[in-house]
Amino acid sequence: MTRKFTEARILIATHNAGKLEEMQQLFAPRGVSVVGAAEMKLPEPEETETTFVGNARIKAHAAAQATGLPALSDDSGIEVEALDDAPGVYTADWAETPSGRDFVMAMTKTHNLLEEKSAAHPRRARFCATLVLAWPDGHDEVFAGRVNGTLVWPMRGKLGHGYDPMFMPDGYDITFAEMDADQKNAISHRADAFAKLISACFD
Repeated sequence: MTRKFTEARILIATHNAGKLEEMQQLFAPRGVSVVGAAEMKLPEPEETETTFVGNARIKAHAAAQATGLPALSDDSGIEVEALDDAPGVYTADWAETPSGRDFVMAMTKTHNLLEEKSAAHPRRARFCATLVLAWPDGHDEVFAGRVNGTLVWPMRGKLGHGYDPMFMPDGYDITFAEMDADQKNAISHRADAFAKLISACFD
């Protein structure tokens, strides 16, 4: 049986300001106080798994054990069909540089790899997100979401984060980076997973 969330405060186990802001907006109607990993001065645990759920579990349980708060983590990425679903769980790794993450570089790499495949090749992709809600006693609940779309080039829009400037969700003629937060949060992969979490643990 799914465990219901009854606490007044939740730790979002991420150091990504964009993800934290999304979660704050999604939790706002629930009256739950949200705190981020950086505010709690938590280290980033090493993500050693090869699946979204595996890495999300590492982050959620580490944060819950360190703080005594229920912790919500997400592991997410983009899967590009023509690249055999890469970068997938390694999406953030593709953006790593010695001075931090550079997603313009990662998106350019992705575009160049697609061009090498074939300029006419379908640019189908999906954003995937897995949320793990963990309690300090070791219990967790898992929720997965996704949104399908097409990759566009050149990049479009200045909002959002990660691969948002080149991802155009099905049914829309604008990218995630051209959508305001409310519009994106209504259809994103993270919103899909979050809706499942709310239905199971809050409603």
